[in-house]
Amino acid sequence: MRTLLLLGAALLSLGAAPSPVPPPARTAAVPLPARMADTGGGSQLITAVAAGTGSTTGTLTWWDRRGGRWVRAGTAPARFGAKGLAEGRQRRQGTNTTPTGLYRLPYAFGIEPAPAGTSYRYARVTGRSWWCQDNGSRAYNRWVEGLPRDCRAAEAEHLVTYRRQYAYGLVIGFNYDRPVRGRGAGIFLHVNGQGATAGCVSVPAGAMRALLTWADPARRPHIAVGTRGGGPTAITRY
Repeated sequence: MRTLLLLGAALLSLGAAPSPVPPPARTAAVPLPARMADTGGGSQLITAVAAGTGSTTGTLTWWDRRGGRWVRAGTAPARFGAKGLAEGRQRRQGTNTTPTGLYRLPYAFGIEPAPAGTSYRYARVTGRSWWCQDNGSRAYNRWVEGLPRDCRAAEAEHLVTYRRQYAYGLVIGFNYDRPVRGRGAGIFLHVNGQGATAGCVSVPAGAMRALLTWADPARRPHIAVGTRGGGPTAITRY
């Protein structure tokens, strides 16, 4: 009887299901910049990502390229235009939309002194500082000290009046190098105001200070603005 019991146990063990093999360890997620079509060719990048074109909030992340890999250097909640986001080449002025795309960052500015450690060219706002948005002006989409005769005050921003938002900022190079009239002007990365923006990207003041001390013009930082998923505004297509 003992022999039969042992034989039966052996046969049962032969037919038993094999022990489950543990699943392979998940590979680390590919960082966003590595999935993008273009990052501007430098070794620093800022990404501003919203869930969709109707979103007014999202996430801003800044990245360093180290040893051939993109590494996250910081992140902050971001705000976008009150009417969401629009593809940059199709955007129209006055729509309160944030233009998507990949842009250079020409220079920094602010009402407050530049944070210690800032290496970007930093333009200090004065009582005479304006950003001209008048489509009929030769100064369209440019900072001016003193309002030109062909730029109406009603079509310009008197920068010093936005004491909270423009405490610190970076100019986003949207429609900047060869301005197209009617596409839009005065798109910045700046400090949060009361809520959604008129088309800029904004972050908390502490994040803006951190960005200014991090950004190195020698490393050619750019900003990419877009949405998650597919479509013409997808962050990965820029």
